[in-house]
Amino acid sequence: MLILLGSSNRAVIKRWQSLLSENTRFEKASTLRELIDRCEDKKFDLALLHRFLVDAEAFSELRKRSPMTKFFLLSDQPNEEEGLSFLKLGIVGYGNTYISPARLAEAVRVVSNGGVWLGQKVIQHLIQETYVRLKDPGSRDESEDKLSSLTRAERKIAELVARGQSNLEIAADLKITERTVKAHLTSIYEKTKTSNRLNLALLINRLG
Repeated sequence: MLILLGSSNRAVIKRWQSLLSENTRFEKASTLRELIDRCEDKKFDLALLHRFLVDAEAFSELRKRSPMTKFFLLSDQPNEEEGLSFLKLGIVGYGNTYISPARLAEAVRVVSNGGVWLGQKVIQHLIQETYVRLKDPGSRDESEDKLSSLTRAERKIAELVARGQSNLEIAADLKITERTVKAHLTSIYEKTKTSNRLNLALLINRLG
């Protein structure tokens, strides 16, 4: 795997490199010009970008120069609005610049396999934005089949997830523990063949 590390902070680049697999090949860029030049010259499997180095316009330019590269944006102070705005521009991952080693390794694995890595708050906002009512009868029937095996409690929790509520908010609403909510979600994901909150929310919202 060839990864591009983009940051004007040498300590940040050194940290990212130390956290990633020894079998990974790296190239580095400390300016926006270097980033653009690297993306024009080579095809990268993944690029870790420091938010300080790119704004929305610069990122859009990078995407044009290297459309096949998966871009992971890391911010010193991540927030859901920023994450959503860059997600719409084409990033596949968003997290904290100082992400833990275990989480960075998992994030790289997920995005390398075609997934998207986002913080919980970003996922909640995305669910709320996509809380739409799909009217295709076929979609409704398929969704209802997948949900038919849920218990009453599981169905309620699934519906609250679809409204963008967090585990803590669901626990407070239903007067149960957050641990119980997590246990129910594990069962819900298995029964509905969904793997995360976003997929579950989209499934539920087809029935609206």
